[in-house]
Amino acid sequence: MARELLKGNVAFAEAAVRAGCEAYFGYPITPQTEALEHMAKRMPELGRVFIQAESEVAAINMVYGAACAGVRVMSSSSSPGVSLMMEGLSYIAGSEVPVVLVDIMRGGPGLGNIAPSQGDYNQIVKGGGHGDYRPIVLAPATVQELIDLTVEAFDLAEKYLGIVIVLADGNLGQMMEPAELPPMQPVRKVGERPAWALTGARGRRPNVVSSIYIDPVQEEIFNRKLMDKRVIIEANEVRYRDMLLEDAEIAIVAFGTAGRVAQSAVKAAREEGIRVGLMRPISLYPYPYARVADLAGQVRAILVVEMNGGQMIEDVRLATQGKVPISFYGRMGGMVPLPDEVLDAIRKVHAGLTPAA
Repeated sequence: MARELLKGNVAFAEAAVRAGCEAYFGYPITPQTEALEHMAKRMPELGRVFIQAESEVAAINMVYGAACAGVRVMSSSSSPGVSLMMEGLSYIAGSEVPVVLVDIMRGGPGLGNIAPSQGDYNQIVKGGGHGDYRPIVLAPATVQELIDLTVEAFDLAEKYLGIVIVLADGNLGQMMEPAELPPMQPVRKVGERPAWALTGARGRRPNVVSSIYIDPVQEEIFNRKLMDKRVIIEANEVRYRDMLLEDAEIAIVAFGTAGRVAQSAVKAAREEGIRVGLMRPISLYPYPYARVADLAGQVRAILVVEMNGGQMIEDVRLATQGKVPISFYGRMGGMVPLPDEVLDAIRKVHAGLTPAA
């Protein structure tokens, strides 16, 4: 397939269509509204389901219902809209049905603004809704990754019967880059849906999909099942990218757009003779703790760069266990750090290192 110039929001929406998404429910909110607009055109013309709900609360409950029927279903939104979806996401997690959500983050808290941010990290990565559950969270840094991870999200959701969230920011949703879309997959027929799906019970015992366990003993058994599933996910679904870390004495840890900006800063610092590299987490859950722990034994300092006040840094601290100094550089409220700003932060960390023995 040929590469074409695609806006991020349109790219992930079309990727979902080509991944066999049969139903989309959403509500317009900047900076991801182009995705909803694309789905409003593409889904009906393909004979699939599109509904602009009356709110994000309604949208996520429509997603829940469609997921119970075993169809490939998704929604997309942005920060305050996703906040409204949290109760529904918890019900989905408690019912073990596969759902894909794309969150194109904006500045906050509150209504904030429509500028790009990474302020949803804690809300999304740490579970968001009530209860002991963790969605798989994937963080692209390019339009191509946004496409690829959206397609993969549907497969992971079905593999683990849970929620997969693609977490990007307004910068990625709005930018245009050359990218390649995947081939079109067919929508599954009713007879091809999973055995647990609510597709009608004529000729068989009825299926039941529910998130309620009145008996605390049964609720704990179910929660332990979710914990066992997490062990498998954490063992098999960690994703990250390394850059110039082989001889690095300083490691930057940054995801998404911040990781992309840091990449430019790393190249500039290398030209100044500073041995710095980048580790960019792609799976924010499961988080690459083992890789960060390895870096703590290799480098002399770690710099965390985020487009927030410091959220992912807590996972870096957990991984390093105090074995290496950790610094932070972040911009908030929809401000995107410039490569020169990150370069200055690298210089400060470098200047603070004691001479190597």
